[in-house]
Amino acid sequence: MIEKKDFRRVERLIWELPQETRQDMRVPARLFADAELFDAAFGDRTVEQLVNTATLPGIVNYAMAMPDFHQGYGFPIGGVAAMDANSGVISPGGVGYDINCGVRLLGTHLDKPDVMPHLENLTAAIYQACPSGVGGKGRVRVSERELDELVVQGSRWALKRGLAHSEDLAHTEEGGCLPGANPGAVSSRAKERGRPQVGSLGAGNHFLEIDVVDEIYDAHAADVFGLRPNQVVVQVHCGSRGFGHQVCDDYVKSLQGAVRKYGITLPDRELVCAPLDSPEGKAYYGAMACAVNYAFVNRQVLAMGIRGAFEQVLAGKVRNFDLFQVYDVAHNIAKFEEHDVGGQRRRLCVHRKGATRSFGPGRPELPDDYRDIGQPVLVPGSMGTSSYVLVGTEKAMQLTWGSSCHGAGRVMSRSQARKSIWGADLRKELEGQGIVVQAGSDKGLAEEAPAVYKDVSRVVEVVHDAGLAHKVACLRPLAVIKG
Repeated sequence: MIEKKDFRRVERLIWELPQETRQDMRVPARLFADAELFDAAFGDRTVEQLVNTATLPGIVNYAMAMPDFHQGYGFPIGGVAAMDANSGVISPGGVGYDINCGVRLLGTHLDKPDVMPHLENLTAAIYQACPSGVGGKGRVRVSERELDELVVQGSRWALKRGLAHSEDLAHTEEGGCLPGANPGAVSSRAKERGRPQVGSLGAGNHFLEIDVVDEIYDAHAADVFGLRPNQVVVQVHCGSRGFGHQVCDDYVKSLQGAVRKYGITLPDRELVCAPLDSPEGKAYYGAMACAVNYAFVNRQVLAMGIRGAFEQVLAGKVRNFDLFQVYDVAHNIAKFEEHDVGGQRRRLCVHRKGATRSFGPGRPELPDDYRDIGQPVLVPGSMGTSSYVLVGTEKAMQLTWGSSCHGAGRVMSRSQARKSIWGADLRKELEGQGIVVQAGSDKGLAEEAPAVYKDVSRVVEVVHDAGLAHKVACLRPLAVIKG
């Protein structure tokens, strides 16, 4: 049993468990946290899962957990681990079931007073334009052949069909398309689940929000990102729907055989994996890349639905109702990147499971207009609380493979939330704060109440003070849309 005393504090906000603590660890384990968050890490299986992650073949430098950490499947949520491209493994538990769950931030040319008289109508129009709920059908129906094209081409598929602006792709991680997608590695069941859901929000912690820019911390970065005080913006938080969930489920089962085949010893079967250069590892990567691209298209189609809702409600009432894309980031992904390891460039497969890429200035992966300052890092809060826009840093490149937190991090399960929180009361509370609410059920609201999450501001302060990303702007919700 790992205890608090086994960790040493290497910096004020970095807690390290030495590799020698457990015989099967290949690298040390690191938690990024203040003292209170560090104590909270021992309230569930976060630490155990982080230590287990440190045993995986080919892991480089550290197994890490961002300050929004909590217990997950295999890896902890907030887990970051880089595997050597030649000797490492890839693990579905290091990506998650909702492959490429992520956030898209859309900016407007409108200020809060322009929108407030139309807020309820605008919220209702977006709710109608963006289908949501468990098993909800999407805005776009595709054939199986079209789905195979979609998951290979990603956002380029949407652009060719008039479902994207060209600048949307430039302001999307990976340009909206992760290379290496292989539809042949995806089961017919995953395709069956995915075909009707393109352009749908889903349920759970997924949401759409109309926000106002409440505070600016870095005026220069905010200006580069197109953000200003009192500006209205929109967040989209969702992923790859049933398609990605089925891909993960399929490979969590099938890779159990690969673990035996390649003689990999695991402390937890949830860490099921395969060597990156094995047929099984390549098959999972190809299927995962399909789900990543599906999610990029899903958020892209939703963005066009939001644009349509703005036009429907605001045309003739405001001067400019168009929305531009600030950025789109992935939270659950594994991908190949080049990083500095001991003074040498190495190709790594970086797993980010409930973690956001936080690349600093100069990285060629960033769009031209952001390359000099770093990428936007989008950190949504829990429903009814603030969200944050940050910017990636060089220090993150050195400490965490250019990674940051992805949100607040849960402290209560959904079943616990339903038992202790009354959704109707929460709805009244939010409306009492002036927040317009559109939701499929009060039960769904209860599951995602602010009380079930950590304080996102505290998590962001750790990220900011540790230098993993710097604060740019704070967003405050005006309207919340849930499945």
